[in-house]
Amino acid sequence: MDDDEAVRLATGSLIRSLGRPTRLFASAEEFLASGHIAETSCLISDVMMPGMSGLAMHEHILALGYAPPTIFITAFPGPDLLAKALANGALAVLDKPVDVGAIAHWLSIALDQA
Repeated sequence: MDDDEAVRLATGSLIRSLGRPTRLFASAEEFLASGHIAETSCLISDVMMPGMSGLAMHEHILALGYAPPTIFITAFPGPDLLAKALANGALAVLDKPVDVGAIAHWLSIALDQA
């Protein structure tokens, strides 16, 4: 999910081009209200969004008892952000613009472990 529509659509297109189904959401609140949390096999979220941040949404999902593999993307990387995201169980924090190889790698780790 990403509040920037162009980034959201491009990320969705990229993920579909890798042969993965996807659902797109404009905000953390939209995702949380969608009813799709329990069936989410991998979550890709921007960190900084209006309203609830990606990190706050992830913490909320964990508090609800769900722990989907999560990949964060950000235009504002930093060691504190990385440490907090990884401490909460995120798989990765990727810088924008996102590298296709990095997304493919982390999706494979998230979805092909079984």
